[in-house]
Amino acid sequence: MDTDLIIIGGGISGASLLYTVSKFTDVDDVTLIEKEREVAAVNSHHTNNSQTLHFGDIETNYTLEKADEVKEGAELLAGYLEAVDPDREMHSKRNKMVLAVGEEEVAELEARYHDEGFGELFPKLEPIGREEIAELEPKVVEGRDPDTELLALRTPDGYVVDYGMVAGSFVDDAREEDGVSVHLGTTVTNVDETDDGFRVETDDGDFAAEAVAVAAGSHSLQFAQEMGYGEDKSLLPVAGSFFLADDLLNGKVYTLQMKKLPFAAVHGDADVHDGSVTRFGPTAKVVPTLERGRVSTVTDFADVFGFTPASFASYANVLSDRILFPYVVRNLVYDVPEVGKRAFLPNVQKVVPTVEASDIDRASGYGGVRPQIVDTDAKALDMGEAKITGDGILFNITPSPGASTCLKNAIADTHTLLGFLDGDHSFDEAAFRDATIGTFPRLSDDTAAGAADADGETAAEGETAAEGETAAEGETVAEDGTAADDTDDDAVVPGARD
Repeated sequence: MDTDLIIIGGGISGASLLYTVSKFTDVDDVTLIEKEREVAAVNSHHTNNSQTLHFGDIETNYTLEKADEVKEGAELLAGYLEAVDPDREMHSKRNKMVLAVGEEEVAELEARYHDEGFGELFPKLEPIGREEIAELEPKVVEGRDPDTELLALRTPDGYVVDYGMVAGSFVDDAREEDGVSVHLGTTVTNVDETDDGFRVETDDGDFAAEAVAVAAGSHSLQFAQEMGYGEDKSLLPVAGSFFLADDLLNGKVYTLQMKKLPFAAVHGDADVHDGSVTRFGPTAKVVPTLERGRVSTVTDFADVFGFTPASFASYANVLSDRILFPYVVRNLVYDVPEVGKRAFLPNVQKVVPTVEASDIDRASGYGGVRPQIVDTDAKALDMGEAKITGDGILFNITPSPGASTCLKNAIADTHTLLGFLDGDHSFDEAAFRDATIGTFPRLSDDTAAGAADADGETAAEGETAAEGETAAEGETVAEDGTAADDTDDDAVVPGARD
């Protein structure tokens, strides 16, 4: 089958690229290939990530520069959700906060807000004290020493996202256009460069294309290295797990994060589809596999590890770090039955002090694998996302917050891919932005909505009241992603090893 562009991988990253190219460019034929029988069945599935839309406002391991980069990406996706999901089937929107406990953490959070520029970058972010915290999240304050200092930075932009459903929505939107082909349950076994493009071999026949985008999560590096790209990179696969409890939180509550770690701090939040279930996590355990629970991907990890002196030296240097090594060891313990949840309990009690070990259970079947990138030249973790660009082909390896920034990544990838194609193709980025970030609610919108409500007017059916208001009995107005924290894409495996 001949086509203009092939996208390999049907997770949130591949799906968002399909949506962007098919809806907002004049490319005639686009094909998406996914090895699973449904889109977003691996890391993008809602049980396999932390269902968070990262803005950079409460992630305290982000620098101001990184937060500024992530912010636009989150607003693009949030705007899409506001436009296409008014009934909140794919997401919920609640209050979220980062909680500082004790004098030292309070001072750190105050400096972050007032001195480091986060208060200016995020106009909706506001510092709140013990009394306001208790109004929004009673369980966070209940049972806590009254002499312990508390401070939180709170925002109404607590989007909790089912990234699997969002990926499905992107694909459905794309299928409305002529020239879009989606092949599910189709495993890519090889990608070869040809004189006029690429041949993509699958277990359901071969495809020919001018350009290829590989958006297959951890497997993207595997594809790249098989084609001679990305030889200076390896992966540190990190599996995330969660613990579940009953209805303890109304929104999302983060704890402060260690700046040197790329992994999310432990946080608690209500499940995107069931507010009576509270998740705590994620943990972060190093594993020798590219997909959670699939032993067949151990050999895939061996491929990207490389077994070279540089790989061994890089892993030794990374894992011997005085901060990272104890962190890795602690997280191994969390998976031990009974012992694990008791070891994890203090992390939960920092959010909800009255929780006991009997109140939490390890979430069976939850969790994905985050492809943390290792730079084998620098022998260090690469704290960002990796994009490898070749001649007519690009490879996306997207650890957190790749799901949150999927549409921003899609903008950049679309421009790159159009440059690969013959002919003068165009991308209507203005229309794309109108359909996404153009509908993201700004502070002025919230103020206007609040004024209308204050005058006794009610929002139209399907619209929300002003963000940040609370409903009766302490529930937030319906508002509100490795686990890998929000690791992206579902992998399509070279060599048909699944």
